[in-house]
Amino acid sequence: QVQLVESGGGLVQAGGSLRVSCAASGRTFSNYVMAWFRQAPGKEREFVARIRWSGGSTLYADSVKGRFTISRDNAKNTVYLEMNSLKPEDTAVYYCAAGSPGGRYYWMYDIWGQGTQVTVSV
Repeated sequence: QVQLVESGGGLVQAGGSLRVSCAASGRTFSNYVMAWFRQAPGKEREFVARIRWSGGSTLYADSVKGRFTISRDNAKNTVYLEMNSLKPEDTAVYYCAAGSPGGRYYWMYDIWGQGTQVTVSV
């Protein structure tokens, strides 16, 4: 069974840091692109960052560039999103996704996790 399981969300003050994780299982993801999306209440799902499992090239949304870092640990089959200088507008449910070839749009991904809540207080 293919599965993505997110963890690490929580409540943090503005300016703080948080790391969310995505553990992948059930298949080989080496040909996949792994991504993080987020969705705030009343808003559409928004691309945050993506990383190619093979090669590790990354891409970020302009809104998080310079603050967030996506990375992967091949041995643990886990993708991370390190979030620094968090702002209240970063508050959302963060979803991990896997797809091929992947990209900035949610419809490019066919495997999704259940999401983890990140709340940034003022």
